[in-house]
Amino acid sequence: MTRFNIRKRDGLARTGIFETDDKTPIVLPGAEDTELIFPALAKSPVAANLPLCAPAVLVKDYPPATGMQPVTIHPQLANTAASGDCVMVTGWHTAFANPRNYVDWLVQLKEKTPADTAWYAPATALPLTAAILCYTGFDLFDYKAVDIKSAQGIFCTSSGEFTKDALEEGICSCPGCKQHDLKEHNRYALRQEIALVRRTIGMGQLRELVESRCRMDANQVAILRHLDNHYPFMERVQPVGRPGIMRANSGESMQRAEVRRFAERLITRYVPPKTDVAVLLPCSAKKPYSLSQTHRRFQMAVGGRAHELIVTSPLGLVPRELETIYPAMHYDVPVTGYWDAEECAVIADVLTRYFRKNQYRRVIAHLEGGALKVARMAAEACGITLEYTCTEKPAGDVALNALDAALAGERKVKDDRLHGMISYQFGADVETKGSTLRGHYPEVFYSRGNTQIFSIDTTTGLLRPTFDGWAMIPEGYRVHIDDFIPEGDVLVPGVTRADPGIRDGDEVVVVGARAMATGRAALPSEEMGRSRRGVAVRVRKIKRLETKL
Repeated sequence: MTRFNIRKRDGLARTGIFETDDKTPIVLPGAEDTELIFPALAKSPVAANLPLCAPAVLVKDYPPATGMQPVTIHPQLANTAASGDCVMVTGWHTAFANPRNYVDWLVQLKEKTPADTAWYAPATALPLTAAILCYTGFDLFDYKAVDIKSAQGIFCTSSGEFTKDALEEGICSCPGCKQHDLKEHNRYALRQEIALVRRTIGMGQLRELVESRCRMDANQVAILRHLDNHYPFMERVQPVGRPGIMRANSGESMQRAEVRRFAERLITRYVPPKTDVAVLLPCSAKKPYSLSQTHRRFQMAVGGRAHELIVTSPLGLVPRELETIYPAMHYDVPVTGYWDAEECAVIADVLTRYFRKNQYRRVIAHLEGGALKVARMAAEACGITLEYTCTEKPAGDVALNALDAALAGERKVKDDRLHGMISYQFGADVETKGSTLRGHYPEVFYSRGNTQIFSIDTTTGLLRPTFDGWAMIPEGYRVHIDDFIPEGDVLVPGVTRADPGIRDGDEVVVVGARAMATGRAALPSEEMGRSRRGVAVRVRKIKRLETKL
């Protein structure tokens, strides 16, 4: 009997404990002498040696052995793994040679395998590849790949490979290097890199580590780009919010799932305030923008007479109402004043789609540089005419006076930040009349009369509805449970169904025959249905329901 107790998720990557009945629990991700854990590996079953590219007509003649761990899986094999198993993908090291196949095979395998299985990639992990392997959902590794490198006289690091004489150059001060033992150095380097991966998964920043590591290997860059192109697959597994900084330091950051999700929800869900005047403003290094001195001056000049839209990379467009929601308040990007052609095309596309859906009588561009360029590209693409209040130094007195004058005579826009946030987060266009913002940023909440309806999560900026707040949201984000009263967190076996739009970290309401609960989803809805263990919802508050006799 095996069990995989997942502790922390970061997209496809996980940390946790893998247990067998008679072996010491294993911390994952990790590197081990796997034949000591799984004696059956020494038997080398035929099915375990099939190439990943083998056609179905061949694979079907060599089914995996039953009842053994780890369970062999293959893109052309029907899945035989169960919840808690360790699954093994042999020959995965060969997938690096074809990044497109790497991603296609990965998606096929992930979609037909229980979500709470541990994934083993034999003879694959190197210090240079451990991060991308964990990012793509592998948990367990052995030392075979680094031992082969040692036999070849290759000195392995997370930044590249060198000849054996690098042992003498002080690059590393591990015990292996001190003893001039190449094999021990390479094993140590692998363990060290996996330990760093575990740390970044806990911080929710594995993507940033992968973007930095893949710069030394063209195939890894290609894998990351192909994986980002599988947006529906990747979006499902990415959390809706993270507590730390989202560092957008490379071109690949433009396509990461969180960035694309923000733009998609902006276009498909977000409902802007009722006004026909919009002002396009530049972003600021300080987040949220409203706390920066520059944006305070912008807001004074606008005076509430227009809808404020911030043009920024990599997110594209951030309405003022959404500036505190992840990732708008959490991203950090290198500031050079120059946006390359790909960056401009992506951001201009977001603006174009937004203005095609949301019509304004006037759109005022208070921008400079790359932001002004993409605004012009979008205006040309969707056939609107921009008004300009500056073309440089938007925070200067001359530009601010011009912005103030351009808005003379316009009516003030009703400030209803709550309405915009609800529409973006829950996809609901609800009436928020009578709601009042109380408290001091960031500890703020919304109420109606003396009844609190929403608070704001200070780490992600997302709304947290009370039971009265959920009553305003007619549908969606419901997790249905069996006929029981939760005594704490809701576990996966108690879930009967969950709305398909739920993602890790979403605020949800738990609905049962005898109780309701509010809390935060610990899993995307799809994994709630494909898992047998673990927490489904981290419950914040429970309400018993009256039952009829």
